[in-house]
Amino acid sequence: MSLIKLRNNALDNLTSFEGSASLGDMVFISSATASSSASIEFDLGSYKEYKFFFVNMHPSVDESTFQFNFSTDSGSNYNVTKTTTAFRSYHDEGNTATALAYHPQQDLAQSTGFQTIGFGIGFDNDQSLSGSMSVFNPSSTTFVKHFMSNSNLYEDGNFSIQQFIAGYGNTTSAINAIKFQMASGTFDGTIKMYGIS
Repeated sequence: MSLIKLRNNALDNLTSFEGSASLGDMVFISSATASSSASIEFDLGSYKEYKFFFVNMHPSVDESTFQFNFSTDSGSNYNVTKTTTAFRSYHDEGNTATALAYHPQQDLAQSTGFQTIGFGIGFDNDQSLSGSMSVFNPSSTTFVKHFMSNSNLYEDGNFSIQQFIAGYGNTTSAINAIKFQMASGTFDGTIKMYGIS
């Protein structure tokens, strides 16, 4: 393994590494803004990684669950089998309750259902979910499709909850679409999608 040395004096001006590693290219692909929308869907192509950023996902129904699913048939069906794991940390505004724990109610074991990204999102005007999610090599026809998400939400009971979800779509077919939605009702917010080569 070669030692990587930064070629620039400051990280804000970083353009390359000296050695065998590269920065890669993160390319903005699209942005979708929900306005009382039932869902947002994106087509996926051949990037090695897709990165999604969720900005203020605000539900119309209190105690909502933000979730996603994959498609292998360009969005005709969102039903890819998934195995996942979930854990979260939380802290309430009154400083009376805190925890860091595995959360088995939010993980899946060989299920085609939608996967939770964050749950318990409040619908007050100042409550929402924000975060990010990575999907790795969805166009592969050899490997399963790994993903990880990390989000923070303002919960309906006035908790700050950080939710971690990871797992894989158990298919060697190419995944070519992804759908985001609330489990019930509609939502507002913006989702940005980037591709990383």
